[in-house]
Amino acid sequence: MTTLEDRPGTALLVIDVQNDVVAGAPRRDQVVATIADLVTRARDADVPVVWVQHSDAGLVEGSDGWRYVPELIPDAAEPVVHKIYGDSFEDTELEDVLRSAGIGHLVVTGAQTDACIRSTLHGGFARGYDVTLVGDAHTTEDLTEYGAPPPEQVIAHTNLYWSFTRAPGRAAAVVDAAEVAFAAP
Repeated sequence: MTTLEDRPGTALLVIDVQNDVVAGAPRRDQVVATIADLVTRARDADVPVVWVQHSDAGLVEGSDGWRYVPELIPDAAEPVVHKIYGDSFEDTELEDVLRSAGIGHLVVTGAQTDACIRSTLHGGFARGYDVTLVGDAHTTEDLTEYGAPPPEQVIAHTNLYWSFTRAPGRAAAVVDAAEVAFAAP
């Protein structure tokens, strides 16, 4: 249903599940385990897994905090997209990676719900992708001291909001990991 021609494929995006990004995040271990299971299922179905890794002044490239959590190891053949903005498409090679693989549907997991996850969902959807948010495979840190709602409310609201997102010729959805069905290309 994507508006992108000749791009029937699906890819699993694993966004910013880096040591410092998810340290202290609610349900951190459960979310990481859920993502690890999705990675295994995608690989078993020959569905591309695309890793996204953020860096900025507080998340210095090459530092331990910048590295992916030890439970999630990208395969050497899987692309790792480096970014400095919330939207994984902005000033990165993500679009080229997806185009070359014939991807028109994104299954999105990772962190931070209220920043890079939301930005990438909207960025992909606005660019013509079908986008599925895995509702139990994303998390965020506690930013209540800055006026944000508690993390579980941010996650719930994002799931609710995204489940009602619509646009012509594209599909948006929220499903739990158990409902994700990767089909071999």
